[in-house]
Amino acid sequence: MGALDYLSNFCTVTSTRTKRKAMQTVDIKVRMDCDGCERRVKHAVTSLKGVKSVEVNRKQSRVIVTGYVDPNKVLKRVRSTGKTRAQFWPYIEQNLVYYPYASGAYDRRAPSGYVRNVVQAFPSSASSNAPAEEKFVSLFSDDNVNACSIM
Repeated sequence: MGALDYLSNFCTVTSTRTKRKAMQTVDIKVRMDCDGCERRVKHAVTSLKGVKSVEVNRKQSRVIVTGYVDPNKVLKRVRSTGKTRAQFWPYIEQNLVYYPYASGAYDRRAPSGYVRNVVQAFPSSASSNAPAEEKFVSLFSDDNVNACSIM
């Protein structure tokens, strides 16, 4: 079917061609208590145009939608099922964060292995780290062997 869509774009005689959306993965946090909630959210999202796959994980309260979709439309469709507190997935994996227990990053409601995606959890900009790195580099010098400050 993809080849037919591709060829049909060349055969159309319209003045403006619609640009196809890029393939995206949208993660949404939705609280689902029962099978009915899970089924309702999954059905609402799969009925969107351009959706290729929907993965629902009730234990993590997470819905993963893959396809040629607009993330805001997916969120709006999930909220239309009665899940008004639905939001984009605010967590990232804990092993990707330098300081997982920084203020605001650690969230007790987060699924295990995840922390909140906040700026304080990452090291500061390269300009403030550069002087510390320069100190370590200047401890040992191949040019001046007497410049070793450790001995």
